[in-house]
Amino acid sequence: MQIFKDIFYLFFPKVCLSCKLELKQNEISICTLCRHDLPTTCYTNIEKNLLEKKFYGRVQLEEATSLFFYHKKGKVQTLIHELKYKNQEEISTLFGGWLANEMLESNRFKTIDYVVPVPIHPNKRKKRGYNQVAKFGEMIAKNINAKFCEDKLIKVASTESQTKKNLIERWRSVDELFQLNDTTIFNNKHVLLVDDVITTGATIETCANEILKSKNVKLSVAVMAYAE
Repeated sequence: MQIFKDIFYLFFPKVCLSCKLELKQNEISICTLCRHDLPTTCYTNIEKNLLEKKFYGRVQLEEATSLFFYHKKGKVQTLIHELKYKNQEEISTLFGGWLANEMLESNRFKTIDYVVPVPIHPNKRKKRGYNQVAKFGEMIAKNINAKFCEDKLIKVASTESQTKKNLIERWRSVDELFQLNDTTIFNNKHVLLVDDVITTGATIETCANEILKSKNVKLSVAVMAYAE
């Protein structure tokens, strides 16, 4: 079997989704050099980190973490662009497993019952073929022994990309876009809400307010990247 793999890689070499150089056979999605160059936050083990402070006075969170810092024109932006627009869903799986390992080594995420991805509108999902944070959430749930729940928090209105909007425009565009179709499912549970990138925090806050309609629910947040 190995000889066939060698022949396949000879004619169809896989490249790093960050630097585009050819991957070695023991490398997955991202080359070793790029992995070491990604700006990790270490927030998973840090209480009252900057991401948690971003939501002070806005929404009650138990814990919050981000795997990476997000910088314009940086490697993380490149990888998330590949994930969202180039069908590279393997990045979502890779990041989910990476962050899950951090959570398992931390004492801050021990009581998660459900992992819920920020939803995308059905029209966008049909066009793209997937929710870019679904595999991220699935991998986290699988590794920390929580339930993955994708069908209770839904997006009920479609919007254009947030990328080029200013702060006020982003707030207006997410208002009343999300809906929890069963407000009892998370009663007395600890929910981990997951997304790709946090910038203003408007999307997370709107989703959080829906989840918090459940009784006695605790809420935490985990994302791939945080734009300071």
